[in-house]
Amino acid sequence: MVKIDAVYEGSLKVSLKHEPSGEYLVSSAPIDNQGLGDRFSPTDLLATATISCKITLMGIEARKRNLDIKGTFGTVEKHMIADPFRRVGRLVVNITVKGVNDEADKKALIYVADNCPVRKSISEKVDVEVHYFFEE
Repeated sequence: MVKIDAVYEGSLKVSLKHEPSGEYLVSSAPIDNQGLGDRFSPTDLLATATISCKITLMGIEARKRNLDIKGTFGTVEKHMIADPFRRVGRLVVNITVKGVNDEADKKALIYVADNCPVRKSISEKVDVEVHYFFEE
């Protein structure tokens, strides 16, 4: 169990404290939803959690396989829709994995990434499109 404390700071900003580490972050409403767009929005954090989870799980699997994937990188695009409520409709994730050329290793890394806890927690109503690229 992890506890996160939240305090509304006004101006559509929420201060969040991660209890185990004491780290803070502040979320802010996006420009297209009455905010300033000057921080990660709550839905940005969902998109961020998705790519971070996938790459983290790949790192765990790489460690098990004695692979060095340092420098692996990616992007995530978040697309909002209203049907009838505003929500994330689509995430497009691109991940470039460094240092892997064995087909079995590639398949294992893709498998764990595709089954990361964040992805498994996102509604099936959200289209999550993922592309993996491998570079030596």
